[in-house]
This record gives sequence, structure tokens and C-alpha cells, in this order.
Amino acid sequence: MEIAKAEVASASSSSNPHPSAKAKPVGAEHELRGAEILVKALQAEGVKYVWGYPGGAVLHIYDALFKQDTIQHVLVRHEQAAVHAADGYARATGDVGVALVTSGPGVTNAVTGIATAYMDSIPMVIVSGQVPTHAIGMDAFQECDTVGITRPIVKHNFLVKDARDLAETMKKAFHIARSGRPGPVVVDIPKDVSFKKVPYHGYPQTVEMRSYNPVRKGHGGQIRKALQLLLAAKRPYIYTGGGVLLSNASTELRQLVDMLGYPCTNTLMGLGAYPASDRKFLGMLGMHGTVEANNAMQNCDVLLAVGARFDDRVIGNPKHFAQNERKIIHIDIDPSSISKRVRVDIPIVGDVKDVLTEMIAMIKEGSVTPDANALGAWWDTIEGWRKRDCLKYDPGQNDIIKPQYVVETLWNMTKDADTYITSDVGQHQMWAAQYYRFDQPRRWINSGGLGTMGVGIPYAMGIKLAKPESEVYCVTGEGSVQMCIQELSTCLQYNTPIKIVALNNRYLGMVRQWQEVEYEGRYSHSYMDALPNFVKLAEAYGHVGMLIERASDVEPALREARKLKDRTVFMDFRTDPTENVFPMVQAGKGITEMLLSAEDL
Repeated sequence: MEIAKAEVASASSSSNPHPSAKAKPVGAEHELRGAEILVKALQAEGVKYVWGYPGGAVLHIYDALFKQDTIQHVLVRHEQAAVHAADGYARATGDVGVALVTSGPGVTNAVTGIATAYMDSIPMVIVSGQVPTHAIGMDAFQECDTVGITRPIVKHNFLVKDARDLAETMKKAFHIARSGRPGPVVVDIPKDVSFKKVPYHGYPQTVEMRSYNPVRKGHGGQIRKALQLLLAAKRPYIYTGGGVLLSNASTELRQLVDMLGYPCTNTLMGLGAYPASDRKFLGMLGMHGTVEANNAMQNCDVLLAVGARFDDRVIGNPKHFAQNERKIIHIDIDPSSISKRVRVDIPIVGDVKDVLTEMIAMIKEGSVTPDANALGAWWDTIEGWRKRDCLKYDPGQNDIIKPQYVVETLWNMTKDADTYITSDVGQHQMWAAQYYRFDQPRRWINSGGLGTMGVGIPYAMGIKLAKPESEVYCVTGEGSVQMCIQELSTCLQYNTPIKIVALNNRYLGMVRQWQEVEYEGRYSHSYMDALPNFVKLAEAYGHVGMLIERASDVEPALREARKLKDRTVFMDFRTDPTENVFPMVQAGKGITEMLLSAEDL
């Protein structure tokens, strides 16, 4: 991270506590309450939606929200869902997501959502209430150390002790959240600070922070060296992650790949950055990646890593990965991510979009082209791996629904529509990533780094509010969906008609799969013995419920759900409980040591 997370800005009694900040105030001076200044800050930042849940410490803020009409507040049913919904909105739009929670349990309920956004570098501002300043540290009702609790899971946090600092603090919070490597920022506001009237000098137009200046432009010499290495490669490979999406660099990535003709892969978080329908795309790589994607990663001679972090789910065992010699070029906005897990040869610190733009310009200006013969031979090798058809599955009989078939059917039906897919975490998440072929960026919304169950419905309702004309599907499991199922109530109140595709195998599927592979089939507490009737549950929340038990009914059910444009539809697909996700790389193994089917178990 570009800013020390442990550094917490506390307001002081001086009128200018941050002499390094150069602010240009706008508007005439007059007195406003702290809560009113907060709302003005949100308006100045262009915030359209705030997801939240009221409580004693934030009632002054809620009163200020009541008196304005430019920001829509969405009342969720649990604070965790507030942060998840704001997170989903940010992932789909690229804007900063905003959540509002009260002190104590409001904050602790939000922690999972904050950590989820932090692990995936999502730009967010979370405003939390705090007990009055005089009561801090006195074990007051609904008090907790918000700054201390959230410090490890935020890009930065602030405790505002003086209402005069609110405008500048909010300016900093949004700037930190969206710049450099994005991330969540918490602003903790004591109740008396939100109530106190202070002179308001307007919202700062600009803000400079001496200790925080993320680099955007890559080093020209490093880019030139990287390009020379890349163009001379015999077995090149382009490995891209979520950073491409976060910097809105999909167009530049596509241009670079097409100019060079090199194979390309996306991580789970990067799907859609390069079109899945293009032949140069080898599929997702990693623990549940394709044979061709993983083998190319292991056997390339020059690897261009773009906005990715070589995490454990991608490269498997680092010692196995290091067995083969290769030169690695790594482009990332965050210098701390470079050579963190894997030593790289040419580091380029900078914004992905800016660096790729410069790289493309250098290729156009130069006369060097890739070695066509070597590249042709490399592609022949890749096509040999691709012939394994590692995502092929047994469709089974008509009375058994294969989960892969549900996702494939959904993709075939919606691939030409304006569609967003959210997921929870588990087997269904991997099947969605493998079988829904994403051609556009920011259409696949899931929790990658933290692996948070329960995000699917809140993500979907956040996206549907931002994209009311789009089709939004939540691919989930019967375990994950129950973690935030109360948000079906929010969907009804705020008219966000999402479609829920529940792949119900009556197990915590990924847990069951690991127990089968690693624990000799001892299925310890992974079977769901008392599931609700999801059809009746959906109807109880005012929605449409469908039970689908035969493969022949999958397509008709999806078609019927699509027709119900103005209704939330919960589709309970009873899928094969024995189906596993393949390919699979076991913990501690290398990425080419893949299990490809049940026969390998």
C-alpha cells in the first residue's frame, strides 16, 4: 500500500491541523452542523447512493440525509450487506462505493465487508458513527475502537474529533480510496462532532498529502527494457489480474495482445479484461484453471504480469513455480506487490492503463516484431494442451441437473445481452468463472481475496440499483445464499429485481470436495440437513420462487425468469450432489499438477 495503514489522522483543536494540505475552498462561509458538512461532502463527490443502517451514534447524519434529495439512502437489513452492496456498486461502475453504519455492533458487523473490499482493492468510503468524544475510552454504550479494529483491513482510517476538519477529511478519504491502488477508507465520526455547528468554508477542490503520492507514470527506461525482452521471447505469455479492471485498461490490454498475437490468461478477479471468446485467451489460470492456461504459465520463457499479484491460488507452490527458468516483467501500481511472492526481473511501478498505453506507443514507433516461427511453434504446443478439453463434463441423465449445464445455459441465453453476474464463494463460484465466458470488463463480480460467502445478493442489488436496465444474476449455493438472505427484503423495498440462480447440491460443496480429496471422504459437518423451502421463502419476501429438479426444465425456467423483468426470481436448481470442480490443484502442489476428473482421485 502507498500509505501506512497504522497512521491515523486525529483532528486537533487548531484551525489548520494539516499544513501540508493545500485546499481551495469554494462557497461563502456560514455555520453548519458536522452532519450537514458530511452530506455536502458526499454531494460534492458525486455520491448517488449510500447503503446503511441507522443507530444512535449516526442519527444526526440520518437527519441531515432526510433534509436533502440528491443522495438516495438504501436501508439494508444487516450492516455487512451495506458494505457488500456498496462494494458491488463500486466493482461494476468504478465509482467509490459509500456505506454508513453506527458505532459498536454496526461497525463490527461491517468488518467482513470492509475486509472483503480491502483484499480485492475496491474503492470505498465507510462512514461510521462513534460515541461522543468525551465518552471515548469509557466503555460507553455501543462503543468500540473502530480505528484499532479496522486498521489491518483498510487502506487508511480517520477519527474526526473536530467538525471543522470534516470537509478536508472527507476529501482525503475519497482521494485515498480511489487513487493509487484503490481500497476502503473508514471515517469514524463521534456523535457530538456530527451535531456541533461550526463555520463552513466550502468543500476543498484539491488536496495534497505530503506522505501520499502514488506513482502513475511508469519508468520509460524500464518499459523499453520490458518491451525488448517481450519482443525477443520464444514462448511469451501475458498474465493479467484485477488491476487491469481497476485501472479501466481493458481496451489497452486487448490492443497489446492483438498487436503481439501472444496468448493471454486472466485470474479469477481479472475475467472479462480480455474477451473469453477470443482464441488467444487460454481461460482462467490457477487452482481451478485450464490445462492450457496453467501449462503456459509454467513453460513460458517471458511472462508479462499486468495488475496481478502471483497469489497462492494462481501459482500454487512457489518452489514448483520457480523450477522453470523464465524472465518476469511485472506492472503494478503498488510497489509492495512486486517481488512479494515471486522474484521479478523487470519491475514497472505505475498505473496499468498509463504503462500499457506507453508500451503500445513504443511498439508502433519501433520496427521490431515478434519471432513468427517461434511464436507459431509455441501456439502449436498450446493447441496440444487445449485439445485435452479439460472443462468437458458428463451431462448425465435428464433427471440429474449438472451445475455446469445451468451456467452454460445461462451464458448461451444472456451472452448477447447487457448482463452482470455476481457469485458467492464455493463450487458455484468456480463453475460460474469456468463456464460463463465473460467478454466485457466489470461484468463478473465476486469475492476473490477474502473468499466471502454471502456477498452474492448484496452485490447484485448494488449493481441493479446502478444499472436498472441491465440483467443481473446472482449465481450462488444453498449455503452461501443463507448468509445474507435477509436482503431479499431490501430488494423488494428498493425495487431491484435480480435473478438468483441457486445451485443447490445440499452440501457445502467446496468443503465436501476437499473432504473427499484430502480427508478420505469424511464429510464432517458439510451436509445441509435442514434447508428451508426456498420457493416459499422467496414468496414470503414478496418475490417469485421456482423449484427446478430436471435438466430438461433448466432452460424453460431461465427463460421464464428473464420474462419477469420487474420481479426478483429465486431459482432453486437441485443439482448433482456428487459433482466436483475440475481441474483442481491440491494445496502444496504446483499448478501443472492438476486433477482433471474423478478418475484422478
